[in-house]
Amino acid sequence: MSWDTTRSTSSAARVGAHEARQRLEHERNARLAQLRALKDTEGAGQEADDLLSAQRGAVGRALKEIEAAFARLEEGTYGLCRECSRPIPVERLEILPYASACVPCQQRAG
Repeated sequence: MSWDTTRSTSSAARVGAHEARQRLEHERNARLAQLRALKDTEGAGQEADDLLSAQRGAVGRALKEIEAAFARLEEGTYGLCRECSRPIPVERLEILPYASACVPCQQRAG
C-alpha cells in the first residue's frame, strides 16, 4: 500500500508524507544529540553511570521506533495503528511522530 493509498483512508494523511518525514528526521536528530550529550557526561561515578546507561537505553529504543516509523512510511502503513489498523489521530502523530499505536491500544498493551 502506498502513502497515496493510505492518504485517502487515514487521518494521518492530513500530516502528509513530507511533513511526517521531516518530523521523524527532527526526532531522530534530537535523539542522536541526546546520545552525544550523554557520552560527554560519562565517568561521573557509578551511580551517574547507571543513570546514563538507562538513559542511553531509552534513547536507543526511541531511535529504533523512529527507524520503524520510517519503514512504515515507506510501506504506506504510517499513521495506522499496529493493533487495530485504525488511523492514529493526527494530533498524536504531531506529538509523537513515531507512534505505532493509537492511545487506546497503547494503553491496553501496557
